[in-house]
Amino acid sequence: MPGLLRGVARTAVVAGTATAVSNRVSRRQQGRWAAQQGYQEPPAPQAPYPAAAPQTPDMSSKIEQLQQLGELKAQGVLTDAEFEDQKRSVLDS
Repeated sequence: MPGLLRGVARTAVVAGTATAVSNRVSRRQQGRWAAQQGYQEPPAPQAPYPAAAPQTPDMSSKIEQLQQLGELKAQGVLTDAEFEDQKRSVLDS
């Protein structure tokens, strides 16, 4: 389960970064093309890119994750400390 959560978080960060970079490159190219044609639109105010925030799952999703963690602990896959860490991360999200 920790690998799954880590993988989902990594995917979200990579996707957010790729989108931000793509948008920035598109704006830069548009500005260069406009300058080559002899006119330039006033630049839009740029806000800093917010950090990719993980989506907050609804309560049923949290309950499902907690049940899966409980099953893994009961099977002996997770230690008590690992279970508490994962439970805390699910409840804090």
